[in-house]
Amino acid sequence: MDSFEVNKIIAAILLVALIIIGIGKISDVAFHIDKPEKSAYKVETLENSSVNETKTKEVVEKVDIAALLALGDINHGEKVFKKCSACHLVNKGGDNKIGPALYGVLGRKVASIESYKYSKAMASYDKEWTFEEMNGYLKKPQRYIKGTKMAFAGLRKEKDRASVILYLNKNSDNPLPLP
Repeated sequence: MDSFEVNKIIAAILLVALIIIGIGKISDVAFHIDKPEKSAYKVETLENSSVNETKTKEVVEKVDIAALLALGDINHGEKVFKKCSACHLVNKGGDNKIGPALYGVLGRKVASIESYKYSKAMASYDKEWTFEEMNGYLKKPQRYIKGTKMAFAGLRKEKDRASVILYLNKNSDNPLPLP
């Protein structure tokens, strides 16, 4: 096949494409359809419903921490904490790693280790680490304290969170009394 035949094939393909586009443009002009400004049927969405009003109000989730901690097991917490051990140490006198040392974390003020540089969000979070605070934080750290530099996704399972909380509480000079 010589180059003249290749040119004829390419020209035929281009001609067909132009004819199809031309027919589409001519049919748009010949069969003009006026679309209505408003839809004839309005679809009810969450934004339009009154249900949305009740859902958008901030709901404070109250957790029965005693029942949650009853699910936990210290030995299981030690196993789950291995996910955390890449960034945190929990032994007494342990140094800070990527994250602060967690020995005795329950019962102390948030962002209270002076040798660790906390994020602005964490440093300005003026609370103590209670069972409830730790549960909320371990569930989804980025959502619980917006702006924290802890990149951990969180522990979704209640048993895992309860076990880690019990394990952290055990690793302290003064463990908090269980509720």
